[in-house]
Amino acid sequence: MNLPYDENYLREMELWPFFESQQRRGDVPIVSVLAEPGKRAQTPATAPRTHVVEAPYQQGTPAAAASRREPGVRPPPTQVHTPPASMPADPARLARIAQLDWEGLKADVASCTACVLCKQRKQAVLGVGAIDAPWLFLGEGPGAEEDEVGEPFVGPAGKLLDAMLAATGLQRGREVYIVNTVKCRPPGNRNPSAEEVEACAPYLERQIDLIKPKLIVALGKIAATRVTGAESSMAALRGQLYTYRSIPVVATYHPAYYLRTPPDKVKGWEDLMLARKTMAGL
Repeated sequence: MNLPYDENYLREMELWPFFESQQRRGDVPIVSVLAEPGKRAQTPATAPRTHVVEAPYQQGTPAAAASRREPGVRPPPTQVHTPPASMPADPARLARIAQLDWEGLKADVASCTACVLCKQRKQAVLGVGAIDAPWLFLGEGPGAEEDEVGEPFVGPAGKLLDAMLAATGLQRGREVYIVNTVKCRPPGNRNPSAEEVEACAPYLERQIDLIKPKLIVALGKIAATRVTGAESSMAALRGQLYTYRSIPVVATYHPAYYLRTPPDKVKGWEDLMLARKTMAGL
């Protein structure tokens, strides 16, 4: 399968030695580098970003050889888990949010006081990317830099996420929409509580309804638990295919985990290849 593996970004992720070993074993039949020889491709971190992209994204034709083995991809199990839908405490609020368009959703999130996270936020962080993107990347919650800027994944973890996207031929603002499970920063960057996740759930569900993604990549245990319904460890969650509201879901560790544990970046690469294989088969 001809996939746009970018050597620059694989080196940036410290994965090029692993990739070369796969190539030597014959697991990677073709390698194409996105940047011209001797030139550095524009990094997604410096590319223009927007919260709403008006022009629709036209998805390219999936690769025909979807059945060919990809590097490091474990075949998904035959059983696909579908978590039960959860209901918020206020059905009237759910019904109101379910009718919002993008502008109404942005205003509603900005003024939300449904949980305690509203008390210390500088601003709510709705999301960023193409509003009809086929890929939805779901994180956990905004950090300090995201709270300042008003955009998810803009700190060190965001730079690594951009490199991960670029290594698989993706870029925020185009075929990807990035969102967090909760829209306001938890104090001290702690994990959001179950109550806070539940309070934000109607917003996430409305975003999914508006975007209509073809695949969701859950980044970290909070996000994975939200869309899989499983309380397992990330080690148990990754490498499997789930569904959330009939949308395929692939779970992987949060980019911040890979910054703390660089050798495990190979696991992130394997999970992205599983996501690519799943998307190619849709």
